Amino acid sequence: MNPIQVILALIFVIFAGFLAGTEAALTSISRYRVDEMVEAKQRGAATVKQVLADAPRYLNVILFVRKACELTATLLVALIFLDHIKSQTIALAYTVGLMLVVLYVLVGVGPRTLGKQRPETWVRPGARVAVMLAFILGPVTRILIGIGNAITPGKGFREGPFASAEELKDLVDQARERGLVEEDEHEMIHSVFELGETFVRELMVPRTEVVWIESDRNVRQALSLALRSGFSRIPVIGESVDDIVGIVYLKDLAKRAQVEQQNGAQVPVSEAMRPATFVPESKAADELLREMQSQQIHMAVVIDEYGGTAGLITIEDILEEIVGEIEDEYDTDDSAVEWLGENRARVFARVHLEDLASEFDVEFTDEQLSDVDSVGGYMAKELGRVPLPGSHVEVGGLRFTAERPIGRRKRLGTVLVERLINEEGEENE
Repeated sequence: MNPIQVILALIFVIFAGFLAGTEAALTSISRYRVDEMVEAKQRGAATVKQVLADAPRYLNVILFVRKACELTATLLVALIFLDHIKSQTIALAYTVGLMLVVLYVLVGVGPRTLGKQRPETWVRPGARVAVMLAFILGPVTRILIGIGNAITPGKGFREGPFASAEELKDLVDQARERGLVEEDEHEMIHSVFELGETFVRELMVPRTEVVWIESDRNVRQALSLALRSGFSRIPVIGESVDDIVGIVYLKDLAKRAQVEQQNGAQVPVSEAMRPATFVPESKAADELLREMQSQQIHMAVVIDEYGGTAGLITIEDILEEIVGEIEDEYDTDDSAVEWLGENRARVFARVHLEDLASEFDVEFTDEQLSDVDSVGGYMAKELGRVPLPGSHVEVGGLRFTAERPIGRRKRLGTVLVERLINEEGEENE
C-alpha cells in the first residue's frame, strides 16, 4: 500500500468536509449576526461580511473545489485497491462502497451538521479560504457556469444555480416541518417569492368591475356615487372608459362639496380630480409595489397592449397576494338562495341564471342567457356598468334589485329577486 496515496486521499476528504461545513455555515448564519461580529471587531468578521455580500460567487467556487476534492480522493482510493486486487471489477466495487460511506459521513453529514450548529465558529476560517479560492479559481467557475448554461435548455443562471431563492424556500420548508414556522407564515413567505413572478394583469380589478364617473359630472354627483359604491377613489373618464383622465378622492370630494354648498356653484369633477398613474398589465407585481411605495401612489390604471384600459390595481390588491384574501364582516357562508316570502328571495350575485329560473319556475330566452351566466353578470350587462345598491333590472317576469356589496373590492354580494305580479294578481310574462 502506497502511504502517500492514503495520506493524500485523507487530506482531500478532510478538505472537502471543511468546504461542506463552510457552505452550510455561510447559508445558515444571519447577516444581522455578522454585523454584530463586525461591530465587536471579531477577527475575520469583515471577511465574512465580504463573502456574504457576494455569496453566489464564493459558494460556486466552494462547490467546484469540493467536487474536485471528492473525485480526486475517489481516484486515489481506486488506485490503491487496483494495486492490491487483481480483479478490476472487485477493486472498483470496493472503491464505490467505501467512498460512498466515507463521503456521505465525513463530507455530507458530519461537517454540514457542525456548520449549521456552530456557524459563527466555522464561518470565519471558511470565509478566508473562500476568498483565496475565489481569487485563484473564480474565472474557471464563471467559464464552467457559462458552458453549463449554453448546453442546458432554458434561460440559465448567470451566477449559477447553486445559491438561489430555491435554497431559501427549502430552508423555510424545513423550518415548517420542524415546527419553527407556522403554516400561515410559511405560505406568506412563499407568496413573497412568487410575487416577482406575478404580473399586474393577474391581480388587477378588471374593467368590467370598475366604477367610474364622467368628467362633466359635478362634485355632488361624484360624492353620491362614492357613498353608494363604497369606494374612496374613483376613476374619472373622458369620452370612454379607455380615456381615463384622472382619479377623484373621497376626501377631496367632501371638501369641494362643502365649498360648493357655501358658494352655491356646481364644481365639476375635473377640478377635484388628481392625475392618474398608468402601468402596463405585463409589469411585475413586486416592481410595481416598490414604485407605488416610493412614489406614494395608492391606485394605478392598468393598460393593455393596445393602450386601452384593462383595469385598476391598488396596493391592497398586491398585498392580498401575500397575506391572502381580505374579507369583511359581511362575508358569510349563507345558502345561495334565501326565501323571504312566496315571491321574494335574496340570492348571491354569483348564482347561475338557469338555477334561479329553476327556483322560481320561470324560463329565460337564449338571448337573455347569452354572454353571461350569473345574476350579477346579467345586471352588469343590462345596466352597462357595475351594479350599485338600488340598481334594478327586469328579466323573465322577475325583478333584480342590487343590494349590498361585499369584500374590499365592493363586488356585488346579494340581489333581491321578486316575481312581478300585475294588478289582477297574475304573474307578468
